This record gives sequence, structure tokens and C-alpha cells, in this order.
Amino acid sequence: MTTYVTITPDAEDYLAQLLEKQNVEGMAVRVFITQPGTKYAETCLAYCRPEEVHESDELQQMDKLRVFVEAMSIPYLDEAVIDFAKDRMGGQLTIKAPNAKMPKVTDDSPVEERINYLLYTEINPGLASHGGEVSLVEFTDDGIAILKFGGGCQGCSAVDMTLKDGVEASLVAKVPEVQGVRDVTDHTQTDNAYFR
Repeated sequence: MTTYVTITPDAEDYLAQLLEKQNVEGMAVRVFITQPGTKYAETCLAYCRPEEVHESDELQQMDKLRVFVEAMSIPYLDEAVIDFAKDRMGGQLTIKAPNAKMPKVTDDSPVEERINYLLYTEINPGLASHGGEVSLVEFTDDGIAILKFGGGCQGCSAVDMTLKDGVEASLVAKVPEVQGVRDVTDHTQTDNAYFR
């Protein structure tokens, strides 16, 4: 059996019970990501009637249910986990897909993809606590990653420290081709700055 998404036993039980209540012969679930590979990516789980299965969907047959996975979403579902945590109120289904916004990269992936992967998965989650983000504008022939800050980082007085100690240190350590970084943000705009 091919596993595209890890579904814990508790989640499998919970989903199987939900499907049973639908009273539809052959009802399954479908997993897909809307806008995969973008910062707007959302991982979705939906009921799937037999007539709603897409030709390109991949089947993940489980003991208690059938899961159809959208083919286009598969690269972005690497390391995805669907779990069900029981609590007093019944419980909550959670879906974690760490690579939904960007597929996992390897050492052979293009430099830009590896830089973007680090920005999205490691650097931006930290900057998000200040309402900020950073994105790659371009990667130059001499190994400089040209970056642009946005949100709370734009015009922030601590941005130089963030750039050198955080972003540059991470990129240089993890992407050997990166020699340094340069910030091209217009920091005269301080409307949303976290530190002024």
C-alpha cells in the first residue's frame, strides 16, 4: 500500500465513523491542497462520493476507509499527518502539512528553491511573530541573495540585526552557494514597523 499522507489510528477511526453517518455507498475522503506551493496554500480534507473521484487521484487504501489524494498535491503532502486528539468535548481533527506551501527540496534542487524553502519553513515563521516576512527577489551570479522584507519588518529599526544575525547566518550555513544577502526593502516606510 502506498502512503501519501500519514493518518493516525485515532484519525482513521474518527473519519470512518464520519463516513458511516453519511449513508452513501462507497463514500471516501479526499485530500488535496488549494494553491499548493504558495503562501496561501491550504490543506483540505473533504467527503468524496464515488462520482467525485478524479481520474488522476491516487488511492490510499486503509483498513477502515479509502483516501483519495489529488495527484498534483502529492509533492506538497510529504511529511503530512492527519491526527485526531480526543478531549472532553469529543476531540479535534488536525492536519499538519509542513511542505504545503513549498515542496520539500533536496541538495539537487535549484538554489532559488532551496533559499525559498528555508525562508518559508524556518525564517518566516519566526518573523511572523512580529507580523513580518522576507522573500527572495533574486539570486545573483556572485552568490548574493537579494531579499525584500515586508509587514512588520519593513522600516523596523532591528531589521539590520535580523538580516545579518538571523537570515544571512541561516542561509549561508544551509545553502553553500549563498555568499551573503542584500536587503532591497524601502525602509523609509515605517507604518507597520514592529520596532520604530
